[in-house]
This record gives sequence, structure tokens and C-alpha cells, in this order.
Amino acid sequence: MNHKQPASANIVIFGGKGDLAWRKLIPAFFNLYTSGFLPKQFSIYGVHYEKMPEKAYEAYILEGVNTFSQYGKATNKEWKKFAAHLFFFEGDFTTEDTYRRLSLLLNQNDKSWGGRAVRLFYYSVAPRFIEPISLQLAQHHLASDVHMDRIVVEKPFGSDLQTAKELNQLLTKQFREKQIYRIDHYLGKETVQNLMAFRFANIVFESIWNNNYIEHVQITVAEHIGVGGRGGYYEQAGALKDMIQNHLLQLLCVVAMEPPVSFEAEDVRNKKVDVLKALRPLTKIDVAKNIVRGQYSEGKLDGKKQAAYRKEKNVNPKSTTETFVALKLFVDNWRWKNVPFYLRTGKAMAKATSLIVIQFKPVPHNLFGEKIVTDTRPNQLIISIQPEMETTLLFHAKEPGVQMKIKPVEMDFTYKESYDTPVPEAYETLLLDVLEGDATLFMRADQVEAAWKVVTPIMEAWKKGTAPRFPNYEPGSWGPKAARELIKEQGCEWTLLPENGVHKIKFKKR
Repeated sequence: MNHKQPASANIVIFGGKGDLAWRKLIPAFFNLYTSGFLPKQFSIYGVHYEKMPEKAYEAYILEGVNTFSQYGKATNKEWKKFAAHLFFFEGDFTTEDTYRRLSLLLNQNDKSWGGRAVRLFYYSVAPRFIEPISLQLAQHHLASDVHMDRIVVEKPFGSDLQTAKELNQLLTKQFREKQIYRIDHYLGKETVQNLMAFRFANIVFESIWNNNYIEHVQITVAEHIGVGGRGGYYEQAGALKDMIQNHLLQLLCVVAMEPPVSFEAEDVRNKKVDVLKALRPLTKIDVAKNIVRGQYSEGKLDGKKQAAYRKEKNVNPKSTTETFVALKLFVDNWRWKNVPFYLRTGKAMAKATSLIVIQFKPVPHNLFGEKIVTDTRPNQLIISIQPEMETTLLFHAKEPGVQMKIKPVEMDFTYKESYDTPVPEAYETLLLDVLEGDATLFMRADQVEAAWKVVTPIMEAWKKGTAPRFPNYEPGSWGPKAARELIKEQGCEWTLLPENGVHKIKFKKR
């Protein structure tokens, strides 16, 4: 965010031949390079235990860049320049020899570049490798500079509160907290960052961002596909741990946080932690009444056969793992007292979408009767994180004509229509922030643990309760019927972006 570009950088990706590096990380570094955001002196090392010729690795990575870079295929000139900084490093994550050789290499780079470079160590690995990599990095003093060396850890951050605490203790024993970047790619999305600008740079919205004017908040992260080949992982996680504990609770923090004293990392992160601490603890009654879980059955998605979750590869035929969760939470503080936050996420849903909906209260006294107001939808602010990347304000206005007729209209802000510049991928933003030492968009240890404390009562209640009747929703739907009933108690429905029939007022670019 602050864009203090380092003079030089050594970037080490443990798991440099893995899917994440191939699809996301190195394409992101390539885009940063072609946009001029990487230092002139840098090297990227993909660490992998199998032997691989340098040219073969380069060709493999180029395929990933050409397939997944938002800018399309790399030109021959651009790729040759970038590839001169890209290296394959054969090494077992668990053996001392790997780190001995790596230390010699990075020290040699520092010497030839004329100064100590920033070191970025990215753990693109299975959770079981976090401990041996951390211990070896510490033992060989590879990340000993608190100000220059960064450790990037992918989710999951533990599998429950206890394992999360153990992971945090392991990392903070070897490194300082300010060196550790726990990455959640959702927080790097442009529309999520824009939500902070939307709130704190506009008095017209911040002044009504409270329980005096807001009736409830909805946060939806829906995936259109099933679990596919990730059945083994999903059996251990489920929608609660895979999505609610991190992505959706982080979005809730951005929506509900108090204005920070400054835009410095610690000030922002303090306010996010405050939100998690203010969430009303869930009782057994709350879990039974305010939380819905589901699992998809056999059916069709886009006209193609979709197997039931229990028939997916590496899934227990009698699995009670949830592929859908909807819940109601309360933030017990002055701003949000008695305002419900409805969260839902699921696999094999009707469409892929990530939405935040702020539903405002009705006017205290309605001057217009039913004959005049033909559509009584309340004022709503709908923020589409993906795929539309659109902010829509739904309000009422008079239709043209000699009679007084009032209907909802939309005021739309879309990135596509408002800006000519391409929107960076989430990983581009986050990796640049790591290089520049800005931890604003990353989770701190206490924030991770606070998030686990929120979902722990749910996990415990489900473990002790009777097995749910699964499956209970069809692919291509919006989840179990009980999820609709949950929000209906508020006299509301789950909201999507308005369909045809609502007049649109667009913000035009200048």
C-alpha cells in the first residue's frame, strides 16, 4: 500500500513446482515485474524435492503464466527478461543441506548486489512442512533480519483453536510477529480494499454506518462448482473451517470495524481484532437455532451431471461434512447493537458470487401508499466482490410521467466502466505488500485465534449432536430451505444483485 520498493529481493518459494506457485504466485510476480513494481535486482527460487532441468522448469512456469496471467500470454522479450531472474532449486524441505546451499546462494546475491536484500520465504506447502522449514530457516539464520526478512504462510492456520495456537507459538518462537505474513487472498481483492475507502473516505456513508440506520448485513461467498478432486482435504475441513473461519469472518471485520487512528498496519489490524472479540459468544441454543448446515445431493450443474458430495472422490460414503453453512451473528458494541450479520457459503450453488449487502431500515413514516410505491424493496447497498466487481445503491425514485409512481432504481459503480487501468489480482497486491513490509492486509496471531474462538462452539456442538440428514440441497440451488427460513425471521430474503427491470444509473469515467 505504501509502495516503498526495496533495492533488491531474494524470493524463495517452498513448493515452487506446486499448483499454487504455477497458477497464482509466479504469474503474480511476472505481472508485478512487467508493471515495474519489482526491484531491478531480484531472484526467484522455486524449491522442490525432485530434480528438474532449469529449462524444463522455465517452460513449465511459462505455461502457468500464459494460462493464468490476466494480461494474457507473455511476449518473448518480456519472458526472457523475467526468466533471467527465475531459478529452480532442488532441495528436500526437511534436510539441512538444502538450507546450507540456500544460505550460500542468498549471501552471494547480497554480496554481488552490494547490500543486504529483502528475503521473502513463501510456504506454498502442506501444513506438515511448516515446522521443519521454520526450524531450518532459524537454525541457518536465513531469516534473522527482523526488518528485511519475511515469512509468508498460507491457510489453513491450524484446524482448530488449539492447533492454531500451536502454529502461532511455533512461528513466533523462530521469528518475530512483524516478520510473519498470514495470507488470506480474499483480503487482497480490490473490492474488499475499496470497502475501506468507501466507508472511511465518504461522510455520507460513514455517518449512517450504524444500528440507527442499518437493519441487517448479509455476506455471501458462493461457489458454483462442487469439491471436485479436493475431497480428501474437504473431508477434514468442511465449509465452516474452509470458508467461514477465515474468508467470511475477515469480510465481516472489514464491514464492522471502527475507524482506525491511522492507515498504519497495526492500527487497522487492532480494529479488526476488536470486531472478533465483540462477536456474541454462541451458546448451544444459538448453534441449534441460528446456524444451518447442508450437503449437496446428486443433480445437475449447467446441464451436466453433478455427483453427490458423498460420491465425490476421497469422500466417506456416509460423510457428515458440511458443504454449506449459513449463520446469524451479532457484534455486541455500540455501533452494531442488535444488528444481525447473516453469513452463508456453499459449494455447488446456483452461481459463483461474493456479495456484501447492507440493508437499511425503512423510513420512519411512509408518505406514499401501495398504489404509489409499487415495489417496496428497502434501500440496499450491494457490494459485489466477485465476479462483477460492482457497488450498487438501491433507492427509490419517481418514474417519469404525470402521475406519482415510485420504483427502486440502481446507482452503479463498476470498475470496468469507471477505470481504464486493469485491476490487479489479489496475489499481486499481497505479494507486493510483503516485499514492501506492509502487513495491513495480513492476519495477526491474535486475529487468527479470535476467529477460531468464534467457530469453536459450533464445531463442538456438531461433534456432540446427532448426525444431520444429508444431503439436503440440490446442486444449482441456493442451499437448504432452512437457510431461507433463517433470514425470513427478520422479514427478509437473501439478496443478489438486482435483475432486469430496475433502472440503472451508471457512474461514468471521465
